[in-house]
Formats: sequence, C-alpha cells, structure tokens
Amino acid sequence: MSKTGVQRLFRLLWAPAILLTAFTTQAELSITQGSASSVGDSQKATTPEWIYTLRPGESYGQVAGELLAPGYSAARLLQYNNIEKSSAIAEGDSIRIPLSWLKRQPDPARVTTVSGSVQLISSADGRKLPLTSYTLIRVGDEILSGSGSATIALADGSEVRISPDSRLIFNRLTQYGKSGMVDTRLRLHKGEVHTRVKPVIEGGARFEIETPSAVAAVRGTVFALQTSVNGTSLQVTEGVVDFGSPGKTRRIPAGYSASVSTTSNTGLSIRRLPPAPEVNPIPATLTKLPAPVSWAPSQAPRHRLDIFESDSGRWVESRKLDGSEFKLSMLDNGDYEIHLAALDSRGTAGMPAVIPFEIDLQAQSASLVAPAAGGVANDDMPEFRWSLNGQNEVARVEIAEDDSFRELVTTSEWAPETSALPLRPLGPGQYYWRVVTEAGGNSVAISETRTLVVNGSLPPVRIISVNYVDSQVRVFWEKVRTAREYRLQLSEEPEFQNIIKEAKLADTTAALRLIPGRRYFVRLKALSDGPLTSRWGPGRELYLE
Repeated sequence: MSKTGVQRLFRLLWAPAILLTAFTTQAELSITQGSASSVGDSQKATTPEWIYTLRPGESYGQVAGELLAPGYSAARLLQYNNIEKSSAIAEGDSIRIPLSWLKRQPDPARVTTVSGSVQLISSADGRKLPLTSYTLIRVGDEILSGSGSATIALADGSEVRISPDSRLIFNRLTQYGKSGMVDTRLRLHKGEVHTRVKPVIEGGARFEIETPSAVAAVRGTVFALQTSVNGTSLQVTEGVVDFGSPGKTRRIPAGYSASVSTTSNTGLSIRRLPPAPEVNPIPATLTKLPAPVSWAPSQAPRHRLDIFESDSGRWVESRKLDGSEFKLSMLDNGDYEIHLAALDSRGTAGMPAVIPFEIDLQAQSASLVAPAAGGVANDDMPEFRWSLNGQNEVARVEIAEDDSFRELVTTSEWAPETSALPLRPLGPGQYYWRVVTEAGGNSVAISETRTLVVNGSLPPVRIISVNYVDSQVRVFWEKVRTAREYRLQLSEEPEFQNIIKEAKLADTTAALRLIPGRRYFVRLKALSDGPLTSRWGPGRELYLE
C-alpha cells in the first residue's frame, strides 16, 4: 500500500478515539468526523477546536491562508494534525483547527428597514446622522430609535428589530475567517429589541446582549428584551437564552419570561408566558381593506398586535389593544405577518400567534364629476371632483397641455379624497386633465381624459434674440405654455399699418429673407384653442446691411 493510503487508513482507525476524547473533555464543542488525524495528548484534547472539511476544488494551502490568523502557518497546522505533507489532504478530508488560531475580522451589520425617525451615532467621528436602509453598522456605532424603529441584519443572517425610544450599541461584530462562526455583542441601554438569532456554532460562536442590569447569551432563538431604570425583562418564544445578572445566569426555555429588578433584591424571577391567543381564521389573500382580525376573548387585560413585512422584516405597526378585534387598513400590497400576544398584568407579552397573509388590492378607475368635458373655468385654480370606485385608494389630478400627458403642467396631492385643487395656478389656455388612483402601493388605474379651457388673456410674446446669417435673419421668441401656435407679422414701419408678411408657426423660431439695406419690424402673438383673447408682443427692428 502507498504511503498516502497508509495515512488515510491510520486516520480512519483513529477517528472514533478522537471523537470520544473531544466529547469527554469539551461537552459543548460541536465536532464533525473527518479523515484528518489529530495528536492524542491531553493538552490538545482540551483545546477548543473547529473542524473544516475540504470542499471540491479547494486546496489545503488556500484554506489555511483564508482561515488562519497571522503568526499561524500552514506547516504548523499540518504538524498539529500529525500530517506530514499537504498533498496527503484531499477533497472530503477534515482539518482540526484550534479556535485561537482562526483569523478574526470585523463584519459590519446592515440596516434593512427604517420606519420613522431613527439616528445613527458614528463611532468614527461621533456625528449623528439619520439612519437609512442599507447603512452599514460597524463596531462602536450606536442607534437611537426616537419615535421610529429599524431592522438590522447581522452577517450570519440573524436579525435585530429595534423598537421606538431605544438605544443600542454594537460592541463587537467579529467573524472567524470563513468558518461561519461569529462573535456578536450588543449593549441595550434602554428600550426594547426583538431578535431572531441563527443557531450558533458551539465552542466559538457567541451572541450576547448586555443591559445595565442583566445579560442575555443566546444559542439560537427568538426572544424579546426590554430594559429601563427599573430592570430588564426577557421573553423567549423559540429556543433557549442564558439570562440573568452577570455571572448569575440561568437557562430560560421557550414559553417563559424572566426579569431582573434594580429596585428589589428578589433576584431572577421566572414565569410562564401567557399562551398564544386563538385567532379566528382570515383569508390568506385580502383583496379589500379594511379587513377585521378577531380572536377568542381571554382573561388577559390587553393584547399586543404587531405587523411585520415578511420579506424585509420591517416593523409596520404595533398596537396595544382592548377587546378582541382589530381592523387592518392602509397596507400596501405584499406579504405580512401578524404577531398577536396576550399581555399579563405586568404588561409582559406572551407567546405570539403568528398569522401570515397577503394584501392584493387592485385600483379602480375613478369616475370624473367636474368640470364637464370641454368645460370653461374663469378661475386659475379650478376645483376638480370625481368619485372613487375602489376601496383603500388614494388619488390625484394630473393636468397636461396634450392628451399624451408626457409633460405634466401640475398635479394635486395624493390623498384619499374625491376633490382637489391644482398645486399651482393655471394660465389661460386649453388643458387636458384626468384622475389617477392607486391601491396597495403598486396598483394604478387611470380615468378618462377631459379638456378644460381656463379663460383669460394669453401673455404677449417676447422676442429673445435675432441672428443674421448672409441675407437671412432668424428670430427666436419665448414659449407660451398654453399656446397652440404663434402668429408672426412683418412690416416696414413700427406701427404695423402695412403688413408685408404674415404666417402661423408651431415652433418658437422662424427664418426670414430680407432685402439688404432696408429696415423691417417683426412681432408675434400667441394663439390657443377656446375663447381666449391674446395680445401682440412688442415689435423688434430688423436691419440687414
């Protein structure tokens, strides 16, 4: 048998003994069986280790370079594993690596959603900046939620939702090379956070939230944490959390709450959470709003209802409710989750009932009421009226100079109303108007189009410039927004008694051929559809030498 074959057989024969030693001396260390051997002395057996298995296409040298911290060489790792040459390691073989040898690097978190007023205090320069989606959160950064809320995604996929009026500092955001292990430590000075933590890798990974009165160490769970000057409270809905005063923690399982008080010496108080409410079924897809959500009456004095976007985790709404019903309204189209929990006499939320649902609203075309088609307005701020044919809709008026609406003259504000004024006055002329309705944030419908003439006098046309090129003169003038076309007159005297040329033009420029050495005068007037008066602009002298 070749030397490589002997080494592989040796590693396989020793694997059970290695595993037995590891589990005996490191009870919480997660060990994966591999084909790499290890030394058997007691010092290495008690060293916290991580095992990496080579994947297809990976080389030992590449993996060692990506995983090991400075000062630890690939050759030293071979020696630690009792392997003579790196060529003896192939796809599927495993390498034992002491945790202290792994490369550690900062791994920023990322803001996924922000609602309302939330600020970021940068650890780099101490500046306060508005928190926005996709902002990177680095070690030492601090979030002040004020009246808003935010959702933060950590590098390992864990999620932290920050409630209003909270202050959270990111003390450590560390990744162990490409091992998948992270070390995350947060400090909640005040307020409330809801977390969903990915299962951590035992022996190296860590997720911990510290408050002024307690610490919560997490292995993979869903929990909420609140802290104030009176103490810290915890509610665990999935998994387990080690919680309590520093150095005095106890393991709290799902379905229980725990609290540490700063105003008494009662120590750690543990209670069973109120059970999840019995929620009456709602349709999986809601096509109309408002829509009622109801649940069976209980002994709980109140209930807490939270609504989250399923994809982004954005905290849409949070309410404390009396009674046993709530009406969903003003939600955009998308997938959501309702989390409904009973509140006990201390205000602690119990186990949540989670109800997924989808909003799929379709906008309906509005029916125009006034002005009538072809109507005439004597006011430069006419009122537009319509009726809505859908539910939970907002609408606005759009006004343009042509029926394609490529360029809007003005609009009204978006609102759930059936009448509106334009945002700016309308000059005299003919306009096209329509009403656009929107439902669910992404469903849009458009009404019929009507014309409207705003009475008045069109402004005089002012000539901007005149260019002379050989025997040709080009005249340029200002555009009148509501003009359909322009009338040009050319005369040899400034009173325009004798018109030698007259033309209608759609553009705002014209070319004229003149006889050199003679003086001419040109003027323009804007023309529009409808019963509108118009005035001539001032004349301009033309002279071609």
